[in-house]
Amino acid sequence: MRRPWIVGLLAAVLLLGACGDPSDGPEATPPTPEVSRAATTHQRAQTSPSASSKVLAPRVLYLGDSLAMEAQQVLGQELRRELRATYTSAPYSGTTLCDYLEGTGEKSLVPDRDKAAALVRALHPDFVVLQFWGNAWDFTWCMDGISHAAAPQKYFSRYRADLRRLTEQIAAAGGARRPRIVWVEQGPDPITPDRVRRVNELYEEQAATSGDVVADAGAAVAPAGSRYSWVQYLPCTAYEREHPDYCTQPGRDRTALHLDKDYLHFCLAPTTATPKPCPVRSPGILRIAREITRVVGSS
Repeated sequence: MRRPWIVGLLAAVLLLGACGDPSDGPEATPPTPEVSRAATTHQRAQTSPSASSKVLAPRVLYLGDSLAMEAQQVLGQELRRELRATYTSAPYSGTTLCDYLEGTGEKSLVPDRDKAAALVRALHPDFVVLQFWGNAWDFTWCMDGISHAAAPQKYFSRYRADLRRLTEQIAAAGGARRPRIVWVEQGPDPITPDRVRRVNELYEEQAATSGDVVADAGAAVAPAGSRYSWVQYLPCTAYEREHPDYCTQPGRDRTALHLDKDYLHFCLAPTTATPKPCPVRSPGILRIAREITRVVGSS
C-alpha cells in the first residue's frame, strides 16, 4: 500500500457519504432494490436426495448497507449450497443501524416494510445477518448529524445505543422464535483504522450481552497477523488457486480485493448510480460470504 495513494483518497472518502455508492449523495434516497419489491430474494435450495435428514436448513435474513448490497447474491449462493438455507436479503446502500429501526419515520433510508423487525415478523428467520460499515460520515438522516470525524465519542455512544435498540426490536419481533443475530465484523479502514476496530468491539460486546454471535469476515480480507492493516492485494488462497477466476494475478500468487479507486467496496466492478449486487466474480466478496456461511452453519 502506498501512503500517497491513501492520502489522496481522503477527500473522496469525505464525499462518499457512507459505504454507499460514490455517485450518490445525502440529498437522494437510494432507490428501493428490485429484490425488495419482489418480497426480497426469498429462495430455498432444492433438497438433495442424499442430504441428511438431521440437517435443518436455516432461514437466513441478510440486511445491511452497500457492502451487503454488493455481496447479497454471493452470500445467498453460499448459504443455499452449503446449508440448504432459505435466504432473504434486503440491503440498502448508504444505511446504518438506525435506518433499520422501527419508529424512525421519514428520517430513514429504509421503508417501513423492510425494517428489521417487520421482516422478522413476516419471515420468521432463524438468523438475521447484519453487515454495516458504520456510516462514519453522516450520510443518512437518522444519524441526526453525528459523524465520527466531528464527534467520535458521541458517534460511538450513538452506535452502541442503536446496536441495543436494533437487537431489542429483532428479539421482540421474533417472540418465542427469536432469531439469532450474526454481526459481521468489518475489514480494515486505511483512513481511520481505529474506528473500525472500535465498531467491531461494539459488535462483539453486543453479541456477548444478548447471546448472539459475530462473524469476523473482516479478518478474511486482512493480512495474516495484521488484522487492521489495509491492503489492496492478498496472497491467493488454496480455493482461489483451484478456481482461477478468483486469483486475479496468478503469476504473482496474489488476488485483488479492491479496485484502484475504491478502497471500501470489494466488488471488482465500478459502482453505479443505482446500487445493485456485484456483477463480476470478486475474491473479497466470496471470502466474506464464506466466513458468514461458516458461522451460520456452526451456530
